[in-house]
Amino acid sequence: GGTEPLRQFPLKMFLSGALTKSSLLRVQPLVRPQILTRRFATEVPSQEKEANKVSPNAAPNAAPRAAENVNFRIYRFQEGGKPHMQSYTINMKECGPMVLDALIKIKSEQDSTLTFRRSCREGICGSCAMNIDGTNALACLKSVKSSTKNGVVKIYPLPHMNVIRDLVPDLSGFYDQHKTIRPWLELKPEQMASQTEVLQSKDDRKRLDGLYECILCACCSTSCPSYWWSEGGRKDYLGPAILLQAYRWISDSRDTQRQDRLKQLAEGPFKLYKCHTIMNCAKVCPKHLNPAKAIANLKKLSTQLH
Repeated sequence: GGTEPLRQFPLKMFLSGALTKSSLLRVQPLVRPQILTRRFATEVPSQEKEANKVSPNAAPNAAPRAAENVNFRIYRFQEGGKPHMQSYTINMKECGPMVLDALIKIKSEQDSTLTFRRSCREGICGSCAMNIDGTNALACLKSVKSSTKNGVVKIYPLPHMNVIRDLVPDLSGFYDQHKTIRPWLELKPEQMASQTEVLQSKDDRKRLDGLYECILCACCSTSCPSYWWSEGGRKDYLGPAILLQAYRWISDSRDTQRQDRLKQLAEGPFKLYKCHTIMNCAKVCPKHLNPAKAIANLKKLSTQLH
C-alpha cells in the first residue's frame, strides 16, 4: 500500500510505469533519498562499505606527519647594500620536491623581497639558472634532496657575473655575444623571395641534434674558467654556449654563409681558441649537450680556411 517504504518496491515496477509520479510523491517522505539512489543505481560494494566504517577506537584527528625541515641559505644583494647569506627554513612535507618550488614558497610565505628569475618550470626556458650546492643548474630541475648537505641547501647566482639583485645576474654581455654570431638563417635573395620553404634532407636535419636544444641558460658558460678569465663575456672569448650556437648555424645545410661565419670566429687568437677543454660545460648542461665537442669541431673546420 501507500504506506509501505519505497525501498520495498521492485525495480521492474518503477521501470514499467506501475509506480506513478503521484504515488512516488506520496511515499517519498517515508524514505531517505540516499536509499532511493542506491536501490535504483548501483549497489555499493561490500569492500567500500567496510572501508567507510570508522573504528570506535580511532583517534578523532590523525597525527600530522613529522616535519622534514631543510635550511636554505640564499645569497642576498641589492644595489647600495652589502651581499650576505640569509637563512630560511622550510618543511619539505609541505613543499614540492624541486629547488624552484622551495624558492617560490619562500617568496610567497616568508619573504616577498627575494628575487629570482623563473618562467616555465619545465627546464625549457632556462630562466631559473643559478648555482645550487656549488654546481650550476636549473632550479626547476634540481631536487632539494640531491642538493641538501647536512640539512642545508646553499644557493648563489651564476658565478663570475655582475649581480643585479639576489639571484638575478646581469646577462647583457652574454646576449650581446649571442648577437655577434648572427643566430638566424642567412639565405640567398631568391630563397628569401620564394614562397616555399627551404628543404633539408633527413640526414642534414640529424646533424643539428645535440645543438638546437640549447636554451641559452648560461649554465655552461658561467662554469667555464676560460670564460671567467674573460670577465663573463665582456672581453674576447665567446664561451661554450655561444660557440655551440655558432656551430649549430654553421652545421645547418640551409645556411649560405658558412665560410663567412667561420672566418668571423677565426678572427683573433681568443674568440674560439681560448677553450682549454676543461669540460665543465658538458658536466653542468641541463639539456645534456656537449659544447666542448662543438668547439672542437669548430676548430677543425677553421683549419680548412688556410
